[in-house]
Amino acid sequence: MTAPVCTLSLTDHGRAPTVALQAQDETGQTRETLICGEHPLTLYLDKRELVTLMTLGTHPEDLALGWLRNQRIVTDIETLAAVQVDWDTESVAITSRTLAEHGRTLWTDQAAEALDARLGQRTVTTGCGQGTVYGDLMSSLGDVQWGHSIPLTRDAVYRVIDQVRGHDTLYKQAGAVHACALFSQVQAGMPRLLRFVEDVGRHNAVDAIAGWMWREGLSGDNLIFYTTGRLTSEMVIKCAQMGIPVLMSRSGLTGMGHALAEQLGLTMFARCQGRHYLLYTGAHRLLDTQPAQA
Repeated sequence: MTAPVCTLSLTDHGRAPTVALQAQDETGQTRETLICGEHPLTLYLDKRELVTLMTLGTHPEDLALGWLRNQRIVTDIETLAAVQVDWDTESVAITSRTLAEHGRTLWTDQAAEALDARLGQRTVTTGCGQGTVYGDLMSSLGDVQWGHSIPLTRDAVYRVIDQVRGHDTLYKQAGAVHACALFSQVQAGMPRLLRFVEDVGRHNAVDAIAGWMWREGLSGDNLIFYTTGRLTSEMVIKCAQMGIPVLMSRSGLTGMGHALAEQLGLTMFARCQGRHYLLYTGAHRLLDTQPAQA
């Protein structure tokens, strides 16, 4: 499950997630409230501008890495030397080893032309704040292969729901965010929370977790991914690219999300609240599929 951790040079420039503002309530009283931050962050790879993301800004380095990974702009983290966030310029500079060690940029004329072609194939998804999928990623999912994963139990599903519900979240303080969580599926069948990220869009939260997984050298074989947002095609694509076989949400799903999950053999749970869930695809990973005793 674990590969050697990468040797990237990283800043640690996460922003405070909230700011305090005065607001007047329904009785006319003025009180202090917390609201979520939202900041533009422009990604540069070897000084070439790629995209501007609107983000809470709490995990900018991981967000940048995860975006590069999930868009398949970079496929091997070892080709990168540094990720440097500068909020004064609202930017993150990602430097390749080619540039850092040899003074040569990744962007040959051919590479730049290929990138422009990929960025031109843009699909604006249903993600909050408009998630975007670059290139023809959907057609490239045919090579996704799931590793050996531990079968799920109903108790394990409930454990995930309970841990998310009991987590001290920014949403409880200020609202206006989506959350994504990553759980390990251990042999005893009781998942353990590894990472919890909130952002103004669920696509940012999943990318930040993907970036963290990438630099920690984690494969997705025995992991469970949970999101508070709906299960769209974008969420299924990103989960599949991270190699995570189980996707859960407290919300619903879309027809295209369902079709892709079924096609890829991904296990998809929706409407996960309390002791209720709906298992839509991949029932072969759930051991106890018989109805629970009343």
